[in-house]
Amino acid sequence: MTPFPERAQVVVIGAGIVGNSVVHHLARLGWRDILLVDKGPLPDPGGSTGHASNFVFPVDHSREITLLTADSMRQYTELGTLTTCGGIELARTPERVQELHRRMSSARAWGIEADLVTPAQVAADVPFLDPGVVLAGFRTPSVAVVDPLRAGELMRQRAIEAGALTVAALTEVLGIDTDDGRVRLVRTDRGDVETDHVVVACGVWSPRIARLAGATIPLTPAVHQMIDVGPIAELAATGREIAYPIIRDMDPLMYERQSGPDLEIGSYAHRPILCDPDDIPSAAAAALSPTQLPFTPDDFDPQMEAALELFAGILDRPDAGIRHAINGLLSLTPDGHPLLGETPEVRGLWSAAAVWIKEGPGVGRLIAEWMTDGSPEIDPAAADIARFAPHERTRAHVRARAAEGFNKTYGIVHPREQWGSDRGARRSPFHEREVALGAEFFEVAGWERPQWYAANAPLVAEFGVEDRPHEWDARWWSPIINAEHLAMRRGVAVIDLSAFSQFDVRGPGALAYLQHLTIAQMDRPVGRVIYTPVLGPDGGFRSDLTVVRLGVSRFRVVTGGADGARDLAWFRRHLPDDGSVVLEDVTSAVCTLGLWGPRARDVLAAVTDDLDDAVSDDRFPFATARELTIGSTPVLALRLSYVGELGWELHAPTEAGLRLWDTLVEAGAPHGLVPAGIGVYGTTARIEKGYRLMGHELDAEHGPVEAGLALPGLKSADFVGKAAYTKAREGEPEATLCTLRLDDARDAAGLRRYPQGGEPLLMTDGQRIVDRRGRPSYVTSAGAAPSLGTYLLMAYLPPRLAVEGADLLVEYLGERYPVTVARVGRTPLFDPDDARMRG
Repeated sequence: MTPFPERAQVVVIGAGIVGNSVVHHLARLGWRDILLVDKGPLPDPGGSTGHASNFVFPVDHSREITLLTADSMRQYTELGTLTTCGGIELARTPERVQELHRRMSSARAWGIEADLVTPAQVAADVPFLDPGVVLAGFRTPSVAVVDPLRAGELMRQRAIEAGALTVAALTEVLGIDTDDGRVRLVRTDRGDVETDHVVVACGVWSPRIARLAGATIPLTPAVHQMIDVGPIAELAATGREIAYPIIRDMDPLMYERQSGPDLEIGSYAHRPILCDPDDIPSAAAAALSPTQLPFTPDDFDPQMEAALELFAGILDRPDAGIRHAINGLLSLTPDGHPLLGETPEVRGLWSAAAVWIKEGPGVGRLIAEWMTDGSPEIDPAAADIARFAPHERTRAHVRARAAEGFNKTYGIVHPREQWGSDRGARRSPFHEREVALGAEFFEVAGWERPQWYAANAPLVAEFGVEDRPHEWDARWWSPIINAEHLAMRRGVAVIDLSAFSQFDVRGPGALAYLQHLTIAQMDRPVGRVIYTPVLGPDGGFRSDLTVVRLGVSRFRVVTGGADGARDLAWFRRHLPDDGSVVLEDVTSAVCTLGLWGPRARDVLAAVTDDLDDAVSDDRFPFATARELTIGSTPVLALRLSYVGELGWELHAPTEAGLRLWDTLVEAGAPHGLVPAGIGVYGTTARIEKGYRLMGHELDAEHGPVEAGLALPGLKSADFVGKAAYTKAREGEPEATLCTLRLDDARDAAGLRRYPQGGEPLLMTDGQRIVDRRGRPSYVTSAGAAPSLGTYLLMAYLPPRLAVEGADLLVEYLGERYPVTVARVGRTPLFDPDDARMRG
């Protein structure tokens, strides 16, 4: 047996496909003294890698997942462990046919070869399938199966040959010691190992291992049922493990694939069956393996009926029986995405969990690059483990969302669809007033935020707002949003912004600390409000946020609710060790109302206790902050606008929030004040002004120059990403963010259509658009522009196409519509001189 080391540069826990990929790529990037441990035997230690269905479908609506899958397929091919067989996703209903058109658009956006096929074409590819129950198919020729155990062996071997890896199978981790919030020691049943880095890549056991270090990996093991039926003569006659395309029977939430002489059938339609990591049996106690639990046939009976309907010719035979059946365990997370990156609780403790076989090698490379360089090539934002608020990491929340999400694995999920479980975790002090006004609540980071208000329904007729005739376009949307928008532009609106995440930064090192993390100059006079991008080491966006200088050594950072947890983790990781900076999360202590519109100053002047001209442009200029008293409520007022109107963000103590609301609503009544939802703030008003949104226009693939957010000057102070940002400033951008106009797009039925985001942009001859770095042009944001009487899209375009007046196409649900480049860069289409908000 290989001697067990006393010291390692990194300990990777888990020898499934993800752990093997991590050690391979760490070794490739120069790491040495890598220790890979697993309590199971090799090559199959008993995790999901050994039993999960090993097929790879490359197309996902998520660009991040598609990139990870494509990278994994490239690596599997290079290892010689990938067998291409093709795959077809079936539609039995018109709703699913529409979804296949949507998947076709995603395939085109991400550059994956695919086509839509007829039932007859499906039957030609899979002759023992009954085409009578099929309406259409989505065919992807590159679908493949992989041998993940062999791939893992080859990856381990390469790391060993590089002199970088020690493998310790049959070794159980008993503890992870930390000191001052950092990993220091891994305790095992073979001895203790000093280390500064640990990667938890042990799938369904990951929460249990993270808990040893005082961290959370918010996933739950869940059952996915699989059976093998056979022998089937037609399959056995091929003499191959797989000779026919894999079928995803999407409407009954199932798949069927050849497995030698058998037909493997898997289901995501049964009831959610969750278990705790601590309840997974040991290898000695398990009949097959720890993650292959006893089959529960009653849960599978309805799915078997669906399989018999589609494959009656080969399944409904006396000589074909169930030869293997399991309740296999996989990992589910609260939002369905992987859990990647350094944990927010413990420095040096990395998560590589909730990863499917199809993404494993890509995730291994991503984690290794992240640990080595500080930022990976593929943007990990949607999978960053730090994305969850504290309540979202609890067992109760994880299990509630996982149970709801299980049946969505093959479901049709609308881009705006809201979760229904475990709601109401965080409510602003205005909540009872919003409920009374008929608010439709959307959720972000647990906050209940009004998207629109039913009380404003009469405004729809008043402004003549049209409904959306197609149900898909109108789902999770209301014409009230556009009406609220126009009411704000005419008079004044109040918007609940309490979901903002807010941090106070103070201490003698506060200024230098913020200078290091932001590209904007922070050494501005007290009372200045400063917008700034926050970059990663490679110069891509890490965040964008607002900083208020409240004192010489005191600042307030305000960032979006969806980004708050990641931003807080980022800021904490960069705190100096000398104690010169105190970072305090004050999100729950502060509530925020936005007051915007041409009459906002009239409303505010009527209720402030300060001087008569306290809110005049002379005394309260744009991009400044002041403390005011509104009625009897003390507020920190920031004069800025994300909606392009005169107005303020009003930040108050949470306990005084309800009084603040009532004071403003009463004072605003003579001026036509209306409550408006985030549909106005985050979409219609934002897109009219061309404002960028983190996670949409702003991501790690793009920097401030391409996004049109480069600042006029470059500060002398060093900051994260400065070298890459400086280089980008000195060259020509490889893409430029543009706003495009979609006027009166009508489908074949004559209905006006409204893209939702994520759709590919094409040349007028239908060719894909990619820039010199291979990045595709697709819709990053889409929304109505009620003040302009049109519908707008935002997208990055290569320089040759970033020309105002250029004609392009957008593909949406199987049809293509003409679009025109209306604006190149950041100058807004609405009020291009910003006179309204600066007046």
